[in-house]
Amino acid sequence: MAGENPADGNVIKEQGTAASNGHSAVVEDSQNNPQDTSKSKEDGTKTVPYHKLFSFADSLDYLLMSVGTISAIGNGFCMPLMTIIFGDVINSFGESGNNKDVVDAVSKVALKFVYLAVGAAAAAFLQMSCWMVTGERQAARIRSLYLKTILRQDVGFFDKEINTGEIVGRMSGDTVLIQEAMGEKVGTFVQLIATFVGGFVIAFVKGWLLTLVMLSSIPLLVLSGAVMGILISKTASSGQTAYSVASTVVEQTIGSIRTVASFTGEKQAIANYNNSLIKAYNSGVQEGLASGFGMGSAMLIIMWSYALAIWFGGKMILEKGYTGGEVINVVFAVLIGSMSLGQASPCLSAFAAGQAAAYKMFETIDRKPEIDASDTNGQQLHDIRGDIELRDVYFSYPARPDEQIFDGFSLSIPSGATAALVGESGSGKSTVISLIERFYDPLAGEVLIDGINLKEFQLKWIRQKIGLVSQEPVLFTCSIKDNIAYGKDGATTEEIRAAAELANAAKFIDKLPQGLDTMVGEHGTQLSGGQKQRVAIARAILKDPRILLLDEATSALDAESERIVQEALDRIMINRTTVVVAHRLSTVRNADTIAVIHRGTIVEKGPHAELIKDPEGAYSQLIRLQEMSSVSEQTAVNDHERLSSMESRRHSSKRFSNLRSISPGSSGRGNSNRHSFSISYGVPTAVSSLETVSAGHDIPASASSRVPPEVSLRRLAYLNKPEIPVLLLGTIAAAVNGVILPIFAILISSVIKTFYEPPPQLRKDSKFWALIFIVLGVVTFIAMPARQYFFAVAGCKLIKRVRSMCYEKVVYMEVSWFDDPEHSSGAIGARLSADAASLRGLVGDALGLLAENSATAIAGFCIAFVANWQLALIILVLLPLLGLNGYVQVKFLKGFSADAKKMYEDASQVANDAVGSIRTVASFCAEEKVTELYQKKCEGPIKTGIRRGLISGIGFGLSFFFLFSVYACSFYAGARLVAAGKTTFSDVFRVFFALAMTAGGVSQSGSLTPNLGKGKSSAASIFDILDRKSKIDSSDESGTTIENVKGEIELRHVSFKYPTRPDVPIFQDLCLTIHHGKTVALVGESGSGKSTVVSLLQRFYDPDSGHITLDGFEIQKLQLKWLRQQMGLVSQEPVLFNDTIRANIAYGKEGNAPEAEIIAAAELANAHKFISSLQQGYDTIVGERGIQLSGGQKQRVAIARAIMKAPKILLLDEATSALDAESERVVQDALDRIMVGRTTIVVAHRLSTIKGADVIAVVKNGVIVEKGKHETLIGIKDGIYASLVALHASASS
Repeated sequence: MAGENPADGNVIKEQGTAASNGHSAVVEDSQNNPQDTSKSKEDGTKTVPYHKLFSFADSLDYLLMSVGTISAIGNGFCMPLMTIIFGDVINSFGESGNNKDVVDAVSKVALKFVYLAVGAAAAAFLQMSCWMVTGERQAARIRSLYLKTILRQDVGFFDKEINTGEIVGRMSGDTVLIQEAMGEKVGTFVQLIATFVGGFVIAFVKGWLLTLVMLSSIPLLVLSGAVMGILISKTASSGQTAYSVASTVVEQTIGSIRTVASFTGEKQAIANYNNSLIKAYNSGVQEGLASGFGMGSAMLIIMWSYALAIWFGGKMILEKGYTGGEVINVVFAVLIGSMSLGQASPCLSAFAAGQAAAYKMFETIDRKPEIDASDTNGQQLHDIRGDIELRDVYFSYPARPDEQIFDGFSLSIPSGATAALVGESGSGKSTVISLIERFYDPLAGEVLIDGINLKEFQLKWIRQKIGLVSQEPVLFTCSIKDNIAYGKDGATTEEIRAAAELANAAKFIDKLPQGLDTMVGEHGTQLSGGQKQRVAIARAILKDPRILLLDEATSALDAESERIVQEALDRIMINRTTVVVAHRLSTVRNADTIAVIHRGTIVEKGPHAELIKDPEGAYSQLIRLQEMSSVSEQTAVNDHERLSSMESRRHSSKRFSNLRSISPGSSGRGNSNRHSFSISYGVPTAVSSLETVSAGHDIPASASSRVPPEVSLRRLAYLNKPEIPVLLLGTIAAAVNGVILPIFAILISSVIKTFYEPPPQLRKDSKFWALIFIVLGVVTFIAMPARQYFFAVAGCKLIKRVRSMCYEKVVYMEVSWFDDPEHSSGAIGARLSADAASLRGLVGDALGLLAENSATAIAGFCIAFVANWQLALIILVLLPLLGLNGYVQVKFLKGFSADAKKMYEDASQVANDAVGSIRTVASFCAEEKVTELYQKKCEGPIKTGIRRGLISGIGFGLSFFFLFSVYACSFYAGARLVAAGKTTFSDVFRVFFALAMTAGGVSQSGSLTPNLGKGKSSAASIFDILDRKSKIDSSDESGTTIENVKGEIELRHVSFKYPTRPDVPIFQDLCLTIHHGKTVALVGESGSGKSTVVSLLQRFYDPDSGHITLDGFEIQKLQLKWLRQQMGLVSQEPVLFNDTIRANIAYGKEGNAPEAEIIAAAELANAHKFISSLQQGYDTIVGERGIQLSGGQKQRVAIARAIMKAPKILLLDEATSALDAESERVVQDALDRIMVGRTTIVVAHRLSTIKGADVIAVVKNGVIVEKGKHETLIGIKDGIYASLVALHASASS
């Protein structure tokens, strides 16, 4: 156990400190280890042999490593040598008695201490700095090698093996682990092993018999340490799992706060959360008990082994002629030796973690890609004409080998022609493009360019001849200019400008404040969809490719952007071979040939004019399909900026399932979230899309950078008030623990004196002192667990209380509060889990440390000053040096590498970008460019790392120097006093031990004080939540309720802006009256504010000016909870909770509803049939966010949930827009049934869904520009509604 005890300064400090701070150190360790172990378990704990870690070292590294190892061995021997000198000191005091020779004898020995001090300092400096520097250098080398190999892998590798997060995680996290395994930890390990060997060698030389007897207690120590380690890591991990249940509750509630608010489910959410906290509390208390008993038992064994040594040592002096100094020397040598072995365990776990981390990295570094871009073999022609032919191609994606995409697919495209590929989703259109780019090789058959198999060409060269513009253009996090420059190495600014002109991008770029140097933001979030697309086109133009591949290049844009981008494309398609993939048939009409692909084969081929002649042909059917359901047209109106994140996610799952393999973006979530923040564009994001935005990436953590306000500890203590009795008991136990060290000092010095007494006395006394040690052990065994347990109870209760209070506050916050990325579900979850936990340190644990330290200090000083005040004063002056040493040692053992992570964040951003858009990197052959950029970003951190190594080395060396010098001084001063007859030699040791123990105990626990700064900022963030008043608080019971609601709604002169975007007005003076029982449809382009009306009615937001009334009452005056119960919301992306279908429907009634009502609601919503057909029926768990159900099923459950409320007012926000035609019909049926007799507000894009409304209101620029029935509005010539309808029709033709 003593293992974890970080001191290894003053021997004597040792035994004791194990008591005081062993605790915190051990806990630290156990917390760090479970994660490492779990990490390696996943990989089946495959590790690399240890020497392999150093396979990337150069000659300088070898030199550094050998110097470091030699010094570490030297440094390790210093401690055991010190025990010899110490034994000599005791002998020279003891044998020369109290006469004049004592000064001579002692000063000779004191001089040895000074020599040792110098030697140790030099060795420590070299050990530390050599190992830190070499670790830093090798880790940097591994990082850039890893990035290099990752970038040259074939695209299939990314599909099946690995995702961006994992790669970047490896680059930052795993290299840090590897660096720890080959940096200063190696030095420490060698040093500790040397100490271990040295200690036992000296002990056996000085007195082998006594050593053997002492060794008998070692196995017990090891055993107790091991058992305790297992217990603690078990309880710690069970604590984490216990809390993880609670954090899923947080994630679900906050992530869908609009649904919770709309269904007034706050009380339920709070109850769920509180229940899940009880488990976390229990496991916290168990963890405290486990660590307490572990430390207690270890101390018990240590004390008992002392008792044994003293009794047996006394026997040896009598029978074997040992001297007292030798006995003490052996005792300390064995102790130091065995302790150092214990301290080596964190090093071993670091080595293991490093080896496991290296396994995956080295495996990747050694992987030879099947399609290698860095391979320089292969043909390079002078130029290519651009004939493309796919001959008999068989293909399936490596990630889904059992799904055949092509079997025997053939297609040829003559040079200079434009070929369009159309067909339904998943038919393999985009796969053709991937094969031409050679992202994949066909399983059989060949892809030819100019009649030569693609595999014959040098990959890099052929890719430079091909330009790709994909649906989700991937931009890198750098300026527009740099993005375009990816097209060509060493492009001049003139060339870049010209490319931008051609791509229709120059105009918008010139308007931007920094022009070409504007930063595009991560994944290009600062630009709108059309702007990004044009930058991507400019990049392709700069390449001047012979072959142009356009993969849905305009599908994600709105009509206006599409026109501009299409123009740019038409310009650059002239005399290049072009392959176009599209859904929207409007974009492919003028192609030379159109190939209709169905399930991997070409079913029709020819120009538009011919294909359209056959009314039964596949092409004509596709056209008709598009006219019927303007599904894919939705995207025309629903422009990209709005990109309601849901929608794209949904479509992507259906329509672009094959694209997913092409543009890493299209799989939905990642990108769409990003857009919903497209701030530059200032389009009010759809309500539903904000709901899932995990704002983590978008906005730098401004939260953390704010300086937290001062927090009064009094207020914190007040939170802990109910536990005062428990805290008092804990404090008493802590004080008892604190006194143990100084008492130990008295005992040791008395024992030393005993060893120089005449035999009969010696025999009697040694037995007596041995007994006292046994008693001391028992006391510790009781006091330690008591302290731990009481503080764990108090601390865990506090954590539970704070979490529960905060959560309750958060749930009732107004919705706009959650729009701020700092309050995303992730951020709040982190606050509740981490911040609440670090509060515990501020109150309970701080109090415990304080009590323990004060007890130690007071007792220590009393003993020392009573024994001899002159010497006590002298040593007291030197003590700060000892304290400093203890502190440095502990800090050092914690490892210095932790800051490295921070430094590399910038660099890993580069990697993140490149890997996330590997297809773009591959297609533009930008691998080397990225690697260079990465290395440039790493230079700074590496320099800092090397500097840090040198500084740590100096600190480490000095601390040893101080330690040994203080010993020399104090013994010399003691000798002088003895000679002058001012004191006796046992008093000298008593003073020395008492003060050394005190310093050791205090300095060590000083370094372990819970991180106060962190605690303070956590407290600030917690109180920040607790003090905030919700602006729209549904827990507020005040306000009127209306007896029987008719459902007349009126918006009068409403102006509104979203609080997160105060400069973008959504409504300016909007007026709208909705009569009861009528259906009003709101239409308009995206971002016009249709969904905002729904949010305002439910009071998710309050208007900036103007009034909203319900039956003539202002809604602000009504009781909020009641108001929300009158409205049933069915939104575009319904949010279901991860629970049973029954529970989800019952949620409409706050969770308590009889079975009959639930079934009735389900029948009304057309859902009963499909629910009954499921295996578990109503008890089916819907999965996170309802993922186990299809879109239409989810929507119907959501409708049933809304029906449960029996709402007077029904709000349908795009309720069917994300569904396919079949589900839409069923859901629409259900909606038509429940709309009867209720005031209904429908927001929709799809005109088919709103033709039947009583009033259609067209919203534009924040006001209502037209309103009336469908027939009237369609008749207005050049009316906005009429043109919206026309836009639909033309788009779908």
